[in-house]
Amino acid sequence: MQNKLLKLLNDFNELVMFKHSIFSLPFIFIAMVVAADGWFGWQLLFLGTMAALTARNFAMGFNRYLDRDIDALNPRTINRPSVDGRINTTQMLIFTITNALGFIIIAYFVNTLALYLSIPILIIIGSYSYFKRFSYLAHIILGISLGLAPIAGVVAVSETITLWSIYLSCGVMFWVAGFDLLYSLQDIEVDKKLGLHSVPSKFGAKKTMFFSQILHFLTIIFWLLFIIEANLGIFGYIAILASVVMLTFEHIIVNKDFTKIDRAFFTINGYLGILFFILIVIDTLIF
Repeated sequence: MQNKLLKLLNDFNELVMFKHSIFSLPFIFIAMVVAADGWFGWQLLFLGTMAALTARNFAMGFNRYLDRDIDALNPRTINRPSVDGRINTTQMLIFTITNALGFIIIAYFVNTLALYLSIPILIIIGSYSYFKRFSYLAHIILGISLGLAPIAGVVAVSETITLWSIYLSCGVMFWVAGFDLLYSLQDIEVDKKLGLHSVPSKFGAKKTMFFSQILHFLTIIFWLLFIIEANLGIFGYIAILASVVMLTFEHIIVNKDFTKIDRAFFTINGYLGILFFILIVIDTLIF
């Protein structure tokens, strides 16, 4: 019984890829630290973490449920638990609904504005699964979904939405959309074959990389506006410089070899988020 439970938990971990939470969590906490001008308390740390995880689990579970027919036709995704039978449709639905309800309940305990925004947020982050079936703007929808993280962070602390949090969110949106364009290069031929809408399948690899560069340029601009508007110090500007270096390195890697996309997508972007968070915390808490 215990072995079956552990196997099921491992399969769900593979289904939603918990490790990818590294893309949104740092920016929720950046917003919370800046909004609180320091430490925001253990209760909000717990609630913020749980809100981020349940929202992401809902989005990933819903995506895997809707995409199981498409994933079954893609060699890269054919071994996902949602496709090979390790997790059935009923289990996916229960998982998805439970996390949606969990997110709403957590928002209730945060504050009134968080509760009011909880359902619209779920609608937005769930819509990505539909967009790629009819629009190549799905990459932007994914960016918006993760870009809501800083907004959620500042709402949790101050029950308001500040201009600097909007700048930070826009930066996250363009950052995510930019690296999702690069990631989707892996499926360019499959998308064409299945008639799915993506920027690579519509515009080709060369233009996709150019579009990604534009989005990441906008990322830096909006993160710089965030640093200025939030009146952060030297370590905030170091975070911007580090982001420029890491995003440039990411594009160099992908441009040379498409097989390195996973490295660029997971490793570099994961470290970018963590480093950005650490530098903003140093700037806010120490200086």
